[in-house]
Amino acid sequence: MRTGRVVTRLDIYIFRQLFLALIAVTGGLTALIWLTQSLRFVELVVNHGLSFFVFLHLTGLLVPSLTAVILPITTYVVIQFIYQRLAGDRELTVMRAAGLAPFALARPALVLVLFSVAAGYVLNLWLVPVSLRAFREFQWEIRNSMAAFLIQEGVFTEVSPDLTVYVRSRDPDGTLRGILVDDARDKNAPATILAQRGRLVEGPDGPRVVLLDGSREVIDHQTGRLNILSFQQNDMDLADNTRNDGTRTADMSEVSLHALLHPHPQNPADAPKWVAEAHKRLTTPLTAMSYGMVALLTVLTGTFRRYGGFARPLASIGAVVGLLALELACQNLAARQNALIPLMWIHAVLPGIVCAWLLFAPQLLGARLRRVSHAT
Repeated sequence: MRTGRVVTRLDIYIFRQLFLALIAVTGGLTALIWLTQSLRFVELVVNHGLSFFVFLHLTGLLVPSLTAVILPITTYVVIQFIYQRLAGDRELTVMRAAGLAPFALARPALVLVLFSVAAGYVLNLWLVPVSLRAFREFQWEIRNSMAAFLIQEGVFTEVSPDLTVYVRSRDPDGTLRGILVDDARDKNAPATILAQRGRLVEGPDGPRVVLLDGSREVIDHQTGRLNILSFQQNDMDLADNTRNDGTRTADMSEVSLHALLHPHPQNPADAPKWVAEAHKRLTTPLTAMSYGMVALLTVLTGTFRRYGGFARPLASIGAVVGLLALELACQNLAARQNALIPLMWIHAVLPGIVCAWLLFAPQLLGARLRRVSHAT
């Protein structure tokens, strides 16, 4: 009973270090990657005159997908670092001298691996599709609806890459004055539109602006002449019709697992990619188990040294980098040919099984031999 209590305390001692390190490392790396990725959307937010809180809301929806990608890697890093530190401080040597077998020493890490695998499935099968769907809907709304109603006075607002609007002033009743529109959505006839006043309205396909007392200037590419058409009233659609028709097409990263396994994409040629994406969601969390077992095999076998001994950690890092490269290769091959999908499962599971066998098989065989010798 006393030994059991000691082992339990050691399990809690090691697991607490592993879990806190996993939260810290995963949170830190997620924040760093989020910061670099969010810079891509600064121009979108600034050009449309949105607030900083809208920027945080938009980019914050990317956090679950970033966490799902790095969680298997941070699981490996944490197990490798914590056990390497325990080995360097001779704590693992003392534990082994107290009679703890490799499985007992690895037990806290195995619990952490199970937690990472479970968290990975929650992210991949639920949080990531939901957050990416909300992200793309919000982004689409900004580009095709909200931007038109957030036009600022005295600022050239890029409603879309081919449509820029300038307004000199806005009256309290919403009337726009001194309007200039640069419309290049029609590549064959880009136009510059000037109007004394106008008003924003919501149309069936998105925002529209009603222009009053103005002119439309278009250059004839055949003759090179400038054609000017004056008008008293002209309705203009501000939605980006070159990229959407008022509806948004769902991407495979935001649909459910069932929809991926029974694909009906807009382009039938993309069906193999959808099926490969489904198996990617199912296999990626399992890589946390394989990477964790690589780390355990490195730190729980061989001779513990307080100084030196960089060969085994470097070999472990090289093995995980190779597995990451192999993962990308298997996913690309499976997306082209679904018959190669089993490679994704083999990559996700086989390294962990091999490492577990190399680490725990001697203990299991030794226990079996002792039982046989006692029986004889």
